[in-house]
Amino acid sequence: MKICFLPIDNRPVCYNLVKDIVAIDDDIELYLPPREFLGDLTKPANVEALFVWLRDLPKADAIILSLDTIAYGGLIPSRRSDESFDEIKSRIENLKNILLEKNAKIYAFSSIMRISNNNYNEEEKEYWSQYGKKIFDYSYQTHKNGVFACESCIQRLIPDEILNDYMQTRKRNFEINKIYLDWQKEGFFELLIFSKDDCAEFGFNVMEALELEKLGGKTKTGADEIPLTLLARAVKKEIRVYVEFTEPEFKDLISNYEDISIEKSVLAQLELAQMSVTESLEDADIVLVVNNFREKQGELVMGWNTQPYSKKLVLPDKSYAIADVRFANGADNNFVDQLLPQIDLEKFYGYSGWNTSANTLGSLLAGIKVRFNAKSFNKKAFCDLQMIRFLDDWAYQANVRGEIETPCEIKELMGKYENILSNTFAYDDITRINYSYPWNRKFEIEVSL
Repeated sequence: MKICFLPIDNRPVCYNLVKDIVAIDDDIELYLPPREFLGDLTKPANVEALFVWLRDLPKADAIILSLDTIAYGGLIPSRRSDESFDEIKSRIENLKNILLEKNAKIYAFSSIMRISNNNYNEEEKEYWSQYGKKIFDYSYQTHKNGVFACESCIQRLIPDEILNDYMQTRKRNFEINKIYLDWQKEGFFELLIFSKDDCAEFGFNVMEALELEKLGGKTKTGADEIPLTLLARAVKKEIRVYVEFTEPEFKDLISNYEDISIEKSVLAQLELAQMSVTESLEDADIVLVVNNFREKQGELVMGWNTQPYSKKLVLPDKSYAIADVRFANGADNNFVDQLLPQIDLEKFYGYSGWNTSANTLGSLLAGIKVRFNAKSFNKKAFCDLQMIRFLDDWAYQANVRGEIETPCEIKELMGKYENILSNTFAYDDITRINYSYPWNRKFEIEVSL
């Protein structure tokens, strides 16, 4: 199978992870653009170079496409870009003309512009450092109350020029998404998804999602993982999944940064990956173990505590994979401490615990689908993928990240975790493992084996 994949940006979870997953099956041929063509935290993608790359692509069975990369230069530029609607419309029409010549199935996603509930402007326009929380509150209350709260106290705290700029950016992106819907109705896409990134229960982004759904669009909570879930969708193999929650009585709770329950998030990701849910353990091909949370999802780096896993872990007596969502942005140490000694590589289909619940689930399902369907299973590639995920999600995010103040050399701090994992996944030389900070911040590291 030949797959073309255009990521959102150059982060390891957007660029490297797809390579690591596809490497599980030597029979899949993956086409990725050069990493330097893609955007990062401060610069947008080189769209003209990407157009040349797309034109020169050999014939592929499937094209998995992050539409924001072409439209705005990436996910973050989609919130920051001051380009006009007409400029972006012209760019995406050029994209459409190129793709029409490829005669491939196109699986695409476009983001619904998020509204982060904080005053951090690292990924937003400059004014977010002062008005981000107020804009979030204005959005939330406007939707919740059912009318535009033009006379609200919140709005009067936001200067007109800032609120107008924000709303115009939202309107521009929403109108671009409606163009993609028109393409969908023409049959251009095999599948088109609109992603709800960092959602709350109410907000302009939720309102836009509902409007797109009324117009025939499909929406999903999440963002970074959706291209990977679309990868799973492109791998045409039906898998029957039995879902096992570690805290079944709490599966209706809503994860941080999401607007639906963890159970609905699991089911939505499985549906998107085209993996069916079975109520019978005996009929299942694989068990998806979801280490979910009690009362509220924790997040170690934010100081949001939750009750860690406190039972005796008994793994299924058949193929299984682990979605560790008890904490956002990192693993549950209690759970992993019990899991690692029990791993049987013949039954173990993968682990994930990165960032939001949707991020964890989507990337995990892609790995499951590729391994289950593998015509030429590469066991070493599978073990390398698990090394990277545990080193990132468990060792770094749940432990070492909290021990450092700024990006720094962490090889020594990671050593004890490397030793444990090298035994589990037969990695013979931990001196070859290196770490870097691709966006020069603590939030993400790049693990290189």
